[in-house]
Amino acid sequence: MAHFDTEYQRLEASYSDSPPGEENLLMHVPEGVKSQWHHIENLDLIFLNTSYVYNLHQKNGFTCMLLGEIFELVQLLFVVGFTVFLANCVDYDVLFANKFVNHTDSSKVTLPDAFLPVDVCSARIRNNAFVIFVLIISGVFWLHRLIKFIYNVCCYWEIRSFYINALKMTMSELPYATWQEVQARIVEIQKEHQICIHKKELTELDIYHRILRFKNYMVAMVNKSLLPVRFRLPVLGEYVFYTRGLKYNFELIFFWGPGSLFENEWSLKQEYKRGGNRLELADRLASRILWIGIANLLLCPVILVWQILYAFFSYTEVIKREPGSLGARCWSLYGRCYLRHFNELDHELMSRLSKGYKAASKYMNCFLSPLLTVVAKNVAFFAGSLLAVLIALTIYDEDVLAVEHVLSSITLLGVCITICRSFIPDKHMVFCPEQLLRVILAHIHYMPDHWQGNAHRYETRDQFSQLFQYKAVFILEELLSPVVTPIILIFCLRRKSLEIIDFFRNFTVEVVGVGDTCSFAQMDIRQHGHPAWMSEGKTEASIYQQAEDGKTELSLMHFAITNPQWQPPRETTHFISQLKERVHREATGAPSDTHPMSLSESEPRSLIANLLTGPSTLASVHFDRDISLANHAAAGINDGGSALRSLSPISSSLHLRGSLSAAHRAAGHTSRTMAGSGTDARTVSSGSSAWEGQLTSLVLSEYASTEMSIHALYMHELHKQQSRGEMSRHTWHRQESDESSDSIPDEVRTSATSSTALDPFGTGVKIVRSARESSEDEMPPHIHKVNALSFCVCY
Repeated sequence: MAHFDTEYQRLEASYSDSPPGEENLLMHVPEGVKSQWHHIENLDLIFLNTSYVYNLHQKNGFTCMLLGEIFELVQLLFVVGFTVFLANCVDYDVLFANKFVNHTDSSKVTLPDAFLPVDVCSARIRNNAFVIFVLIISGVFWLHRLIKFIYNVCCYWEIRSFYINALKMTMSELPYATWQEVQARIVEIQKEHQICIHKKELTELDIYHRILRFKNYMVAMVNKSLLPVRFRLPVLGEYVFYTRGLKYNFELIFFWGPGSLFENEWSLKQEYKRGGNRLELADRLASRILWIGIANLLLCPVILVWQILYAFFSYTEVIKREPGSLGARCWSLYGRCYLRHFNELDHELMSRLSKGYKAASKYMNCFLSPLLTVVAKNVAFFAGSLLAVLIALTIYDEDVLAVEHVLSSITLLGVCITICRSFIPDKHMVFCPEQLLRVILAHIHYMPDHWQGNAHRYETRDQFSQLFQYKAVFILEELLSPVVTPIILIFCLRRKSLEIIDFFRNFTVEVVGVGDTCSFAQMDIRQHGHPAWMSEGKTEASIYQQAEDGKTELSLMHFAITNPQWQPPRETTHFISQLKERVHREATGAPSDTHPMSLSESEPRSLIANLLTGPSTLASVHFDRDISLANHAAAGINDGGSALRSLSPISSSLHLRGSLSAAHRAAGHTSRTMAGSGTDARTVSSGSSAWEGQLTSLVLSEYASTEMSIHALYMHELHKQQSRGEMSRHTWHRQESDESSDSIPDEVRTSATSSTALDPFGTGVKIVRSARESSEDEMPPHIHKVNALSFCVCY
């Protein structure tokens, strides 16, 4: 393997089992609390390892989870058994009336007549070696799923007890409780009963780290263009292939499979934390990737058959009922990973992307080919003519349906017409790609610099289609995944083994009470901020340590808005307050002598004015996390719809005066109830009924979503203005020169390897970057002494 250096440098620190001041801490445990929830050293058994606490909440309780797991096992047996039965136990000559059947009582052929006798069916199965091989593989896989099911049920039963006994929440209440409420109760339980022995208090960030530990690594690797592997195909150009099967193999290699980089769910293996044996580790990883790729290649026929059968059973009825569903679009798996913030839970991500779905669909429909439209209109005309004749004949005489292939022709013609209509644009649609792309940006929060101002170009459309692909393309990629995945693993991923080893070593930090996490997930502006994203003067990261596309800054703002009780570090607090002050000043039109931008049509002030409906609405949108936010925002909503709120799934309900008044009363009651305990109104969904609590949480979540959208647009506009006149850097993916240290300037290399004594968390811990790889052999992983104080951050 070729040797090359990288500029990724680990952070030096010393090991410690407890934060400063807690080494000899004596914890008082109330006698009335069950002892089984005290001092859980491995909270990952609860918070991670499929994220049991979070998953049980998202699956609406233990009973729903249990039924779902059981039906998955039954579904696997059904697909395999039913397929084998159809292939070996059905006489299709009888079914298609190609063979005469003798009946003593009636000449009518029944369905059991097409079934072969049991002995004939079993003989066919025994004589088919491929069927036996498929059954053996399926049986082994089903037994593995059964063992995993039993293990999951035991774990979920413990989590059920945790909800009932520790969090005081019954399973019937769980579907109506928000995750913020569950999270707030976990934080309070830690304060009162010390379920985690390593620190006094758990923060919201600690909980997110436990749930999203591996997903944060994947988001970081996608952000740094390590994964997925890109291809340049002759016709399609640059193409990103990322499927569920490939994602499963990535996780198997890196996180939890035999010989993976992690020794358990929370700790990276010690040898991967040192740089002296990086080449040996890279060779070992390359060998492991090779063997996993070969295993995928050997199992390719079985997996391919399973994918085809599962897709057939899953989508045939949908296509029959809604043929145009294949022409609909969905967010690709790569898009979900690229657009995901650090420390963003699944339901938060899907809620955000769902709000941008309508605008994204309209944007893609702007690029329907005129030539394809003409062809589709004429094909639809001819197919409609034939269909009209067949329908008229069947109305005149229903015996026409008994003619061979008439019913099939009617079905196929209907499908053809539906597909053609999906390529015919709406005649009332107005071509406004720039405005649509701006609305999309308000929800997805990420896009390359060169998209802005070029929304009308097909190059932008093609790149956006990698994030927002056709449903048919998604299904086709999943079907091809068993064939393509081994090729990617064997011929592409193996060559990146050294980069992967360096990435995990240099971007892994140990956090007290949490374990090893991705350093990007700390959202530390100083260590991973980007100067072009309002981090100038606040970050000391080299170009290789900076997160691309403003991922650190945007993730930080999203997490702070979503979790208003989180106490950020000192530098982070300054960044958040400065940004929110500038956005508030621009929104309200307050004059500022220190603002660096001159008045122009692209100024953020005019941008925010276009997003909202007018000065009255602008004045009503305050960025405070107290109850006045609900009062002013509710008044502002009635002033008129904006582009952002028009795409909101609850915009129509917000216009209902009764719903607003009920939500307002529930929000006021929530604030008064939680004022004594210091809990923010958004973290609890209370009220006189479960519906009022849900509505209150939904309204408050909508305000937070709108606030984040405005901040994201403002940050992008600032980034655009700051980058104007400078040499633009292609932020869609890293250049080839970024992946090799041969092209690193000397001054950058010196800056990246020089020692610093900075403490981003203000805890007195020195962070030193090593100048030589060989000196890292004795370096233990860095431990962030994260303050565990939790108080409400007022915006």
